[in-house]
Amino acid sequence: MIKISPSILSCDYGRMADELKCMEECGADLMHIDVMDGHFVPNITLGAPVCKCIKKYTDVPFDVHLMISEPLKYVEDFCRAGADIICFHTESDSDTGETIDRIIECGAKPALAIKPKTDIDAVLPYLEKIAMVLVMTVEPGFGGQSFMADQMDKVRRIRDEINKRGLKTDIEVDGGINGETISIAAAAGANVFVSGSALFSASDRKETMDGFKEKAGTAFAG
Repeated sequence: MIKISPSILSCDYGRMADELKCMEECGADLMHIDVMDGHFVPNITLGAPVCKCIKKYTDVPFDVHLMISEPLKYVEDFCRAGADIICFHTESDSDTGETIDRIIECGAKPALAIKPKTDIDAVLPYLEKIAMVLVMTVEPGFGGQSFMADQMDKVRRIRDEINKRGLKTDIEVDGGINGETISIAAAAGANVFVSGSALFSASDRKETMDGFKEKAGTAFAG
């Protein structure tokens, strides 16, 4: 199933409730919440209190991406704040298996993310336990970067492994997703697409969202 997850990193933070409602009305399937600690990545965004505050403004599931050094410490906080999916990095300092188990215990769906320089071997042992793999198509930390097409080989290899094992694990891509690159990522086997600036800066967000879904659906190679 094709899903669009708008990244609120690109929204107007002074009008966040309105921005969330707008994306919901435009057909967002998930809401991508980037959490950065200024240590794991060189930027700082928001934490669980903000996540909890904005949760009441939309019924769209929260796709929380923890770009932080010790995600295990904060799993419970984000679950209480309304996270539906908690994605963390295999490159973090927390034990991967223990963090996945804790996310499940707290009632959310676990997902694993890998940076551009990380091989898929880091996620393959956990495919049966996670709901989604996030392949970063930019170096994490800042929005507005250019799509890294060389990451599509990872997407293809992960999709092949998912199919081989008979799993329904989603593959998400994040970074530089627009009307052109979404087709490239879908053709490689991704089915969940994080888009920030391309959606939030669009003159007609509904038309852009619909266009993304149509292009991804046409190109998808599952």
